[in-house]
Amino acid sequence: MIRVDLRHLKDEFYDEMLKSLKRLKDEEVAIFLFEIGDFSHIKKVANFVYENSFTLMNSLKFNEKDWTVVVKNSKPEPKIAKEEQEINLDKEEK
Repeated sequence: MIRVDLRHLKDEFYDEMLKSLKRLKDEEVAIFLFEIGDFSHIKKVANFVYENSFTLMNSLKFNEKDWTVVVKNSKPEPKIAKEEQEINLDKEEK
């Protein structure tokens, strides 16, 4: 497990985050700490992790200014399209 403090990078932390993720061994976990700013990065980080083939394990507000995400070096489960989810829910109801 590694811990990476990205707070000093403000909104420009994605490149450094990806460098750290690529150094992880299989199934290894990283804890990233970054400054929240305007909250737009929360969803962006989740998408960023998924698009780079890692698994987001946890995401939580650390204090008034900081956010922590836990990422695992393992392939994420594929996202199911919204239509497929609705079809599956309809089947379960019957």
